[in-house]
Amino acid sequence: MARIAGVDIVIIVLYFAALLGIGWWAALREKRMSSDYFLAGRDVGWLAIGASLFASNIGSEHLVGLAGTGAASGLAVGHFEWLACLILLLLGWVFVPFYLKSGVYTMPEFLERRYNPAARWYLTSVSIVAYVLTKISVTLYAGALVIGEVTGFGMWTSAAAIVIVTGAYTIAGGLRAVIYTEVVQSVVLIAGSLLLTVLGLQALGGWEGLRASVPPDYFSMWKPSDHPAFPWTGIVFGAPILGVWYWCTDQVIVQRVLAARGVSDARRGAIFAGFLKILPVFIFVLPGVIAAALYTEIRTGASDRAFPALVTGLLPVGLKGLVLAGMLAALMSSLASVFNSCSTLITWDVYRKLRPAATELQLITVGRIATGLLVILGLLWIPFMKYISSQLYIYLQSVQAYIAPPIAACFLLGIFFKRLNGPGAMASLVTGFVLGALRLILELANGPAKTALADGSVWAWYAEINFLHFAVLLFAICTFVLVGVSILTRPPTDQQTVGLTYGKPDVGEPGAAVHAGPEGRGRDLALSFVLMGLLGVLWIIFA
Repeated sequence: MARIAGVDIVIIVLYFAALLGIGWWAALREKRMSSDYFLAGRDVGWLAIGASLFASNIGSEHLVGLAGTGAASGLAVGHFEWLACLILLLLGWVFVPFYLKSGVYTMPEFLERRYNPAARWYLTSVSIVAYVLTKISVTLYAGALVIGEVTGFGMWTSAAAIVIVTGAYTIAGGLRAVIYTEVVQSVVLIAGSLLLTVLGLQALGGWEGLRASVPPDYFSMWKPSDHPAFPWTGIVFGAPILGVWYWCTDQVIVQRVLAARGVSDARRGAIFAGFLKILPVFIFVLPGVIAAALYTEIRTGASDRAFPALVTGLLPVGLKGLVLAGMLAALMSSLASVFNSCSTLITWDVYRKLRPAATELQLITVGRIATGLLVILGLLWIPFMKYISSQLYIYLQSVQAYIAPPIAACFLLGIFFKRLNGPGAMASLVTGFVLGALRLILELANGPAKTALADGSVWAWYAEINFLHFAVLLFAICTFVLVGVSILTRPPTDQQTVGLTYGKPDVGEPGAAVHAGPEGRGRDLALSFVLMGLLGVLWIIFA
């Protein structure tokens, strides 16, 4: 621990003590029922929901990945953050009423009710694999990188420490412990990262000093359509597909709104999270640009070390401990969310489905054991991530681009079009899986140098097409399959559409759910328009 002073260590220890205390308090409130363990008794308010949505999303891969990509190419990666603001509005206004009306615990359970059991099994399996590839492994890798850079610990030692500490309060208190610790973690994370941004700008002589130190295109978020990482066509048409999958159908995120007291709290929490998602561009991406301006080695290749380089090289004693605590907050909140959501999926969609007579204690125990196995798989996957992208955030988004389109199509179209059925959904999901897996295999085979596949071949094109453009292509194919197969087969039953799709009131529109929570609807609507207007202004400023 020679790289940080004793004062910093004390601050970090106090922070850990506070988190464990909150986790213990949540555990004492635990009723030892699976519903309370996995959905916090469905009595969480909007403020906690919004903070939890933000904290569970902002993991160490954001601190390392967003800053690293910002150091390498500027603010354009922030599009994913600002688009999330709009997708969160979609979650709150369009999806939430149906989710809460159905009373489901998991997203695969909702898909089963809308389509068929096969769709549930597919989404459960793919979600668990996706957690290993894009959440657990990336979070552990990025967190170990940060801790190792600051403390001098090795990667595997750091990763093991992360798992043990995070698991302590997650296993003890369930979702309630995760959500209430995330409220504290959001405050620490935002405060620490904002402080780092301010000090970095001061070191460069302010905003103008920063602009003078990096290429001008770093501050232009809208890139040409042939840009290798962030073409505007991919941002406009591809990124929202990833957003719908992640923010509106992913268990880690949606589990927070499922725990709400009602539609009003869930909707308002999503809007609050939307406002919070404006911040990452300024407190995560911008520090990466600052690091590129301050340290030549960051701009010339070691971009993933941008954020830890600022912490170790810029902050004085005491403040370093505060910002490191914020980094640990991001890491632990994201990892704890994945752990709890994995427990929920494995318990409700696998074990409980196979053994409906299982006791409450058996359900919780099985979830904990399975989560431990997923952590091991995540650790084993870390060495292979370098073959996809050296920039963590691009890696994360690219793998999601192979998973998201068929799932987004089934959920988004499924609640608007009653005619879509189970065979169509399964045909779309399987088609998307095969095409996405083929892309992942070809990209791994092609290697970082992109030389293994013959130039000009269809295989090289398929492996090298921008991941956002690939998402658009895959979404279009999956939509065509979903609609085509549904039309050619028998229509769904009323049980598969009533209360689960929009439509005429006399044939199944869940009017009570869609229009539930009239209190504050006008205010929520006004805030939603304010958020959209604010985003429009920001996009114009950084055009």
